[in-house]
Amino acid sequence: MKRLLGIIFSFISIIALNGQTEKKITILHTNDLHSHVIGFGPELAYTPLTVNDDKTIGGFARIATIIKEEKERNGGTTLVIDAGDFLMGTLFQALEKETGFQLRLMNSMGYDVTCLGNHEFDFGPEWLASTISTAHDKGKIPSILIGNTEFNRKDIRDDGLEKLLSDNIVCRKLILIKDGIKFGIFSILGKDAVNDSPRAVPLTFEKQTSFAKKMVQELRDEKCNIIICVSHSGLAKNKSGAWGGEDVDLARKVRGIDLIIGGHTHTKLDQPIIVNGIPIVQAGEYGEFVGRISFTYSNKNLKVDDYKLIPIDDKILGDKNINQLVQEQKERITAEILNPLGLNYDKPVAETQFILEGNESGNFMASNLGPLVADAIQYYVNKHGGKGTDVSMVAAGVLRDKILVGKLTAPDIFRVMSLGSGNDNIPGYALSRMYITGKELKSILEILQVAYKSSPDYYCYYSGIRVEYNPDKGLLKKIKKIEIVHSDRSVINVDFSKKNKALYSVTANSYMVEFMGIIKKMSFGLIKVIPKDAAGNKIKDMKTAVIDMDENRPGVQEGKEWLALLEYLTSMQDTDGDKIPDIEQKYNVPIKSFIQVKAYK
Repeated sequence: MKRLLGIIFSFISIIALNGQTEKKITILHTNDLHSHVIGFGPELAYTPLTVNDDKTIGGFARIATIIKEEKERNGGTTLVIDAGDFLMGTLFQALEKETGFQLRLMNSMGYDVTCLGNHEFDFGPEWLASTISTAHDKGKIPSILIGNTEFNRKDIRDDGLEKLLSDNIVCRKLILIKDGIKFGIFSILGKDAVNDSPRAVPLTFEKQTSFAKKMVQELRDEKCNIIICVSHSGLAKNKSGAWGGEDVDLARKVRGIDLIIGGHTHTKLDQPIIVNGIPIVQAGEYGEFVGRISFTYSNKNLKVDDYKLIPIDDKILGDKNINQLVQEQKERITAEILNPLGLNYDKPVAETQFILEGNESGNFMASNLGPLVADAIQYYVNKHGGKGTDVSMVAAGVLRDKILVGKLTAPDIFRVMSLGSGNDNIPGYALSRMYITGKELKSILEILQVAYKSSPDYYCYYSGIRVEYNPDKGLLKKIKKIEIVHSDRSVINVDFSKKNKALYSVTANSYMVEFMGIIKKMSFGLIKVIPKDAAGNKIKDMKTAVIDMDENRPGVQEGKEWLALLEYLTSMQDTDGDKIPDIEQKYNVPIKSFIQVKAYK
């Protein structure tokens, strides 16, 4: 009976729509929020319940106000859609499995739909299923689109997510009828995003174009008036400066889509890109903006009336109820995550008079942040990590945020390296150490000097090492000299001939060490690096390479990159007398470990 009534209602709605001349539609959109629940710049400056008294940007309380005001102001229909990567980026992600907080918060803010991006899979499909289930059991959540995800019938690790699909808690496509308009919405995870989802296994992903064509056809068969693709795929400019990328390709190859709401590349589009009459929109990152696109729908035609990005800043008075929910969750984070580490959410740990930045989506080669983090790891491991380390390294791809001018708290430091987890209850990748020969060290450095050209994620920053290289030389012939530089400024020249069997220790996060362990694949079989322990034995399981930061305690006390950075910063001097350490001025400019030398004979 309910199904019959639904069909009748849908039929009546379509008849009513066809009998009207115009309908006004407004769609608000965000992408790549990455759990930036609290506005930042730094977080201590964030004052959502007052206006015009800070320079912070973002914050869910402010976004909630914009959504509420737009829904009250707009005539016609308003939809609120997020394009994925709503998780992973701040300490708020640490308790999601137990609380399901953010999805419930987004529902309270007024979101209708979100989708899965690559970072929702960072802790695997089992963790993701638990997070969604917890959120659903504790309250209302937005509709969640899972896109072109394909399940493995022989592996139980994705069974929880598959059950959510069968229970209609997540969906491949969504039909919403508002004000007589039938919206068909689906999502896709793009090729690059899939490549950035190594921990989504055993899930695989259907080819994007064929999946999109199938979804469009199904939604047209169900008489949808407007079809929206929520695409966590992205955009990029080609050499001539024109827009390209997966979303542009999608608009060219798939007919019948009326709007593409994009994410993944953190692209700030001040105006839609129009391809084959299809507008493509994307709103930057971290809730800095809310996109707003308005249409007029009449006689089966959809016309764009206006588009703008709404800045989320201190001119907006935040929603009190949303802010209260955030404060309560912040107190839980303090009690369960920070207090056991001797930290407090709002206590300053350092300050800076200059910005530190540079990740894979920015000017990573001129970063001052990357060398700071590498030095922090070197300091931390040599202080606590037993045998210490010769070389420390960090990849641009794990640097997720910049450090802004002002007083910094532990959450500000965590945002810089917010990815990953270990085997304890402390968020973040564990630090690992392996031993390699001089020849293997040279080979790794050679490959990493070219690997970033295929993916900026692979660009690395180093500490404890000085390298002279000639960029004009061929593959595996660029590096001419490697020196290990100790904290006391003593220098060891690395012999990278085959006869040298001496081992050198290299420290990086556990994910990066795994990446170095498969460098043979990246070098097309030319190089094979065998990670070893201090005794020279081959490491068979990289989990055993995790550094124990306190061997006097039972079990393995994992070190984390963000804790390394925090401790390094707190070791610096207070130069202005306010009892807060100041980041050293030497990091105001990039510090180079690789010295470019071309004048070799």
